[in-house]
This record gives sequence, structure tokens and C-alpha cells, in this order.
Amino acid sequence: MQPVTPSNPLIGQRVTVLDKGWVELQDLMGSDLAIVNAARVSFMGESKGPDKDKKLLFYLLRHRHTSPFEQVEFKFRICAPVVTWWQWVRHRTWSFNAQSGRYVAFEENDFHIPETWRKQSPSNKQASLGELDPIQAAVLTEDLVDHYQKGYVLYEKALKMGVAREQARIFLPGFAVYYTWVCKVDAHNLMHFLALRMDSEAQFEIRVYANAIYNHFFKPALPWTSEAFEQFVLKTDTTSVEL
Repeated sequence: MQPVTPSNPLIGQRVTVLDKGWVELQDLMGSDLAIVNAARVSFMGESKGPDKDKKLLFYLLRHRHTSPFEQVEFKFRICAPVVTWWQWVRHRTWSFNAQSGRYVAFEENDFHIPETWRKQSPSNKQASLGELDPIQAAVLTEDLVDHYQKGYVLYEKALKMGVAREQARIFLPGFAVYYTWVCKVDAHNLMHFLALRMDSEAQFEIRVYANAIYNHFFKPALPWTSEAFEQFVLKTDTTSVEL
């Protein structure tokens, strides 16, 4: 499989995530070949054909020569709930610009409603294990929707009374509201994010976004890199991977 050209059709594609979220690729700079050429600039070399180029790229990732992978950049527009962003912003190698509730009013349905309710893991304080009984889950979902509706009614009431948007938003359920962000990251740091957030131990609400980015954008854009990534990173203990 050859690298995707800069004019690839991935740009502008949007993938649905969770109940109301999505990931859209806004821009892409570089390709597998850009990574190879960046590595060869050390001795002023150029492409030597697909076979040798791919072999070099695999060598780079296998031996953790990661700076050439920084020559490829992805820019996404992402809609996700705060419970997801709360973890995402820990990856400080990303560049973020977020929607502001000070300027834009929220819509009544801008809240995350989980498809299933997960139980707390008895052995891991920060993880879940198993699902709640469907009957109990249905009751909780009904309670959650009621909670959202009441909060939004108060939010609208405050706005109609002339309260500033920046203050009226405190009536909204904080962790559940969806925000849209523009996010940019290079391929090296994106792989580090993916190795951690695609892991089965990662929280579901961010894992689904990581999987969407990898399967729909990263892998089609960088087929050689993703093949090497799967071989040398994802088949190792991703909790201790250093990229």
C-alpha cells in the first residue's frame, strides 16, 4: 500500500463517536514519504523506492528514532464531552483551541447520555468492570435525562434574565456537556496518545475517540507508519511504551 498523497480525500471526513460526538480531519501535512525524507536529510538523501523507503521507516520506529515522525501533522475538529476532554488535555504535546461557553450558547441536547452504565472495578480504583443490570440502568438514564432538562431550564432562565453566558453555564452538568475543539498534533506524539488511549485499560469515553482517529484517519494517511506502529508498539506493553 502506497502512502496517501497530500491531496487525499481524508480531509473533511467526519466520523461519529459516542451518542453525539464526532471527529473531523481538518488538515494533514505530510505522509510516510515525508517521514523517510526527513530521516535521509541527515546525509542529503532522497527516496530510494518503496521497498527501501518502507524498510527505513520500520527501522526508525523500531529503534525509537522518532524526530522524523514529527514532520507529519494532523489537525482535527472534535466534538466530545468534558469527561473526555478532562483526560485529553493531559497530553500537553497537542495544541488546543476550544469552543467557549462565554460566546456561544449551548443547545438543549448538548449532553452525553451513555449507552450503558458500567460498574466500579473492585480491584482498580480508576476503572470499571461489567455493566449494570438493564432495569437499573434504564432508571438511571431516565434520572440523568431529567437532571439535564432541569439544569438546562435553569440555564435558559438565567439567560432570559440577562445573566452573562459565562455565568449562566454553571447550571449545566459540567462533565456531560459537549464541547467542540480544534486540535493539532504531530505523528510522533499522536502515536504516544494512541498507545495509551487505545489500551483496554483506558476509559471508554476517550478510548472510542482514539480508536476513531486511528482507524479512520491515522491508518489510512500513514499506512507504513501504522503497520510499524502495530508491530513494534501495540504488540508490546503499551502502559510502559516510550515514544
